[in-house]
Amino acid sequence: MVMACRVINKRRHVGLQQLSSFSGTGRTFLGPVKSSKFIVDEERHESILISSVVRLLESLDLTSAVGQLLNEAVQTQNNTYKTGTSTLLFLVGAWSSAAEECLHLGVPISLIVSVMSEGLNSCIEEVVSLQVPIHNIFDHIDITKTFSGLETCGVSLCPFLQIPSDTGLQKAHDLKDVASPSLTVYNLSGIPVRSPKLFRPQAEDEANKNTLQNPQTLKKSLLADSCCRKSILIHSRHFNRTDSNRWINKPEGFLEQHGAATPRTYRCNDLVELEMGLSHGDHNSMKLVDAAVRLQFQNASTQQGNCTIPFMFDISRIFTCCLPGVPETFSCVCPGYITVVSISNTTLIKELQNQPVQIILIEGDLTENYRHLGFNKAANINTLLESMKVQQDSSEEQWTDYVLQVLIKFNVNLVLVQGNVSEDLIEKCMHSKRLVIGSVNSSVMQAFAEASGAVQVAYITQVNENCVGSGVCVTFWRSIPSDVIDRINILTIMIKTEGINLVTVVLTSPLPAQMQAREDRFWTCAYRLYYALREQKVFLGGGAVEFLCLSHLQILAEQSLSKRNHVCSGWLHNTSSWLASSLALYRSTVLKCLANGWHKYLSALMYNTANCSSELGASTVIQQHLQSATDSGSPSSYILNEYSKLNSGIFNSGISNKLEQIPSIYDIVTPKTEAWRRALDLVLLVLQTDSEIITGLGHRQINSQETEGFLFL
Repeated sequence: MVMACRVINKRRHVGLQQLSSFSGTGRTFLGPVKSSKFIVDEERHESILISSVVRLLESLDLTSAVGQLLNEAVQTQNNTYKTGTSTLLFLVGAWSSAAEECLHLGVPISLIVSVMSEGLNSCIEEVVSLQVPIHNIFDHIDITKTFSGLETCGVSLCPFLQIPSDTGLQKAHDLKDVASPSLTVYNLSGIPVRSPKLFRPQAEDEANKNTLQNPQTLKKSLLADSCCRKSILIHSRHFNRTDSNRWINKPEGFLEQHGAATPRTYRCNDLVELEMGLSHGDHNSMKLVDAAVRLQFQNASTQQGNCTIPFMFDISRIFTCCLPGVPETFSCVCPGYITVVSISNTTLIKELQNQPVQIILIEGDLTENYRHLGFNKAANINTLLESMKVQQDSSEEQWTDYVLQVLIKFNVNLVLVQGNVSEDLIEKCMHSKRLVIGSVNSSVMQAFAEASGAVQVAYITQVNENCVGSGVCVTFWRSIPSDVIDRINILTIMIKTEGINLVTVVLTSPLPAQMQAREDRFWTCAYRLYYALREQKVFLGGGAVEFLCLSHLQILAEQSLSKRNHVCSGWLHNTSSWLASSLALYRSTVLKCLANGWHKYLSALMYNTANCSSELGASTVIQQHLQSATDSGSPSSYILNEYSKLNSGIFNSGISNKLEQIPSIYDIVTPKTEAWRRALDLVLLVLQTDSEIITGLGHRQINSQETEGFLFL
């Protein structure tokens, strides 16, 4: 464990300072361009490489009460949504500093809590205007059009923030059949290439030149053109739509406006466009997600036939198999269950792969001493299994012999166990040509139960002929070079049956230290797409919603300064005069501090994505456009107008005016807003529960603030 380093001033609010300290350690993880960190343990003299907030907190010393609360908030966000943890951690730090600043200015804690909560709720209501509807995305899906077709598009965000090209973008090979004529595997391989840089005309010219010289690249570019021209303006909730104010799609790919300027309303009805917008630069992971979704869609279409039940992406039937030490070219997606077994099972797999086998499913542990949860063994009573002969052997050997007898009786060659398995049993079963696999995911168990007709049981004694499934095939997954097999010392097999609703994503990495990060990135992309399809809406991404929150809070703060009496009577008309007058005095201050957190967020995001050389420069750019948004009278309309511009976005000077190089970027709605809520809830919880140690007690508080140069209002 390592400590987060920062000097804590005990004369101020210790809990808020600790939150800011922890938050600062994950600053480089904000945004799609993440910088890995080496975590050094000075006691053990060990170091690890991490690239996510969850792994960072696992390596920090979080024994303090504040650290445990922070870890609980981050873990809850990650376990539920698999995304938004970087935003949560950053906002915890930004709003901790905001709350601490309010304390230094003498704002009562009750007012800090009230105004900040109301301010965030107002922001969440305001950003509804930036939601993009998703409707009937699978009704007209083109199976031949995959995510790989968009690889020539530059990876960019909205006009507010531009993301550099993905350095790890790889070309995808054609579909290959590696196991059987009916098995389609989506393979990712090739030489990494860098997308055209949108900031330099020279890079753009070179990219266009290469595209014209390469027919294959030109074909992919045309496909990307078609995809990125998908969004069209239909109407706006902010302006009345008339026939004279509409956009048409020109052959060159530009949107031409007739009549007065109106903001563009976005919609997304294309799967590839949605995936591109949600990838946030991680194309390799999203390609795997795209392949998994298409396999599910293809399987559902085959099984339903003429049935018109709408397709739903079922993320619970997506399973990952991680193979560290294997080249990335082996990463793929295929139907069925892929797992690893001991290399000593090679002969057994060869004998089983040419014949359908029968299967049983054990939902608990397959050990002699296993009892289901809640089982209470009677005292002073020894229970013997029925039909077991008394032998001189140990009870473990008796039990394994009995299990083997059951498997022989029902001609079972494959056993999947959700829990642990006895090592002695695995060894005996292997010698009798029976394969036992433990630690199987519950979704995998359910999928095989549905497809093979097997019934899950808790104990081997419950097995009967009605519990046995059939028609299962066991085979080697694919040919891996012998030197790689010798190095990893495991065997990869595929288990599948006809009609199984299960997709396995094989993740590989030549560097074992990167395996966990690769799996985390895949699940982040998968859950982004899952929640987008589930909610049927997304946000305009790239900092648009955060910018709207910032401008909205600043407008509210200015209104509070100019109309104090009106605000007091409107917010707390039933409260005491002291509280109402305090609210009128401090509301603007608290809102500005809360808005400053969004300002820090956008500045750090722009700096991390290399769009500005410093956070100060990013802050200056943001401030300029804040003024423009305020002058427009409607920040949300201002944002929509900037999105609709092709070559004059507020943060995208110098970007190519080709629309196909500026794909829309999206954020998921609920996970993002929940990250905001959790961040503020944590800050306010620490603020209130630790309030007794704010810069001292009694008159010493005033003296300390005067000494430090703060005014106590």
